Formats: sequence, structure tokens, C-alpha cells
Amino acid sequence: MSAGDAALLGPAEVREIAARLGVRPTKALGQNFVIDANTVRRIVRAAEVTADDQVLEVGPGLGSLTLGLLAATAGVTAVEIDPVLSRELPVTVQRQAPTLAGRLTVVTADALRLDTLPGTQPTALVANLPYNVAVPVLLHLLERLPSVLRVLVMVQAEVADRLAAAPGSKVYGVPSVKAAWYADVRRAGAIGRSVFWPAPNVDSGLVALTRRDPPTTSATREEVFAVVDAAFAQRRKTLRAALAGWAGSAPAAEDALRAAGIDPRTRGEQLDVLAFARLAEARPPRLPT
Repeated sequence: MSAGDAALLGPAEVREIAARLGVRPTKALGQNFVIDANTVRRIVRAAEVTADDQVLEVGPGLGSLTLGLLAATAGVTAVEIDPVLSRELPVTVQRQAPTLAGRLTVVTADALRLDTLPGTQPTALVANLPYNVAVPVLLHLLERLPSVLRVLVMVQAEVADRLAAAPGSKVYGVPSVKAAWYADVRRAGAIGRSVFWPAPNVDSGLVALTRRDPPTTSATREEVFAVVDAAFAQRRKTLRAALAGWAGSAPAAEDALRAAGIDPRTRGEQLDVLAFARLAEARPPRLPT
């Protein structure tokens, strides 16, 4: 069965389920439910998942995307923070697609605190991520779940641009570099506002990530991420000035930059993840206080 064959939810079904549960989408949880079946089919196609994939879905909500993913894959592990929604999801799947119900595993948890998952480990992450925590959730799951090799997430359009930005872009920053540590990242499409209930006041975008090995470096991920955070904390400053605190002084920052082959007058948005890894390696040892 494909996503096109599944009994997907439309606007009437979504509102009926929400009304029956007494659910009102909240900004606090970043809840905007997809009500357009064609958008679900489009997301499943763009994710390029197959019958061999075990998919992790974060924030399944009322189950719109879940149904499409279940039809196209070996199974879905849905992580939902709202206990009312997590209890209802298996009911919805049983009603809409009873032959697929056995493929669903529901975990009631905060994705930001998720360290392990039960059963078969996911090979892909496909989700309409809550916009207020999209980047932290994505980076956390990439770190904690190395079995995830491919990702397709729907996020706020501005966030999608940042995640996929290349060095030198005006929107290139911390999310761009940290995502690039784990994966090749690209924009995979735009999503209009009318496919959601309630309609958000921002546009949405799809971002695709394909995991690859992190840069070869003697620095740890934490050390690389620390210099990334420092470099972008004061975007308008040269790296010599911006990294003074990180290195211990501006002259020490300049020494580290030169050792890494980077012009001290450079700004953070000009460096790729490989350059940040070299810079982390070149950090001078901190003197004991």
C-alpha cells in the first residue's frame, strides 16, 4: 500500500477528532495540524522512504502524516508529548487503516529529552516539527539516534533557509553549521499556509538531510560546537574579536585563527564546518585559574 492508497485525514476528519478530544491547537506546543491529504502524499514522496524503512515521526498530532508514512514504510515510531494525542493516535490508525495498525509504535515523551527508542531503530526521520523547538529537536535527534540516515522535516520557512544555507549567505549561522556537522542539507520545497489548521502566520518549508560522517578532526563535537556558538554570538565582529572570550584573549584568538589557516579579519558566516573543526583543534590550552 502506498500513501496514495491510505485513508488519509481531511479537514472534516481532523476537526472532528479535535472536537471529540476537546483539543485546541496551542502555540505553546507549536501545534498546526496538516489537513490536506495531497500535502501528506507530497511529504512522503519527498522523504523517499521505502517499505524497508522504520520511520521516526515527532509530533504526529492527530495522525495526518502518520497514516501516509505507515502505508509507505515498514513501520512508524511516533513520539508525541501530549498524552491525549498519543492515546488517540492508535485509535485513529485502527479506524482509518486497520491493516496498518500493527506497524505503529507510540511513545509519549518530549523529543528533546529522548535518548533511546523501543523496538526496531529508525532509519529515517520524517516530521512536521513544532516550529518553536524545531532546530533543537533536529540536532538532538541527529546526535542521539545514529541509526537515522535520512531526514525530511517541515519547519518554518525562515528556519528551513537557515538550516540549508551555505557559507557566505546572510542567513548562514549556528543551525547551518551544526546541521552540516551531521549531514548534507538541502531545501526540498515550500509549503503554503492553507494546508494547516489553524493556518500559521508564517510560511513553511521542507528540509532534507542525508547523514554522512562528521569532519575528520581531533576536536570533539562539543569543542567544535563551542567555537561555532562563540563565532556567531557577535556576528558583526571579526573572528579575532568575537573569539577573544573563547580563546582567552584577542591575541590568543588571532594565534588560533592563523594556526587554522584563517584570516583573523574573517567573520563567522564565511567559515564552513571543516574550518570550524580546524579552529577548534587550534584553540590554545586554557591556563588553570
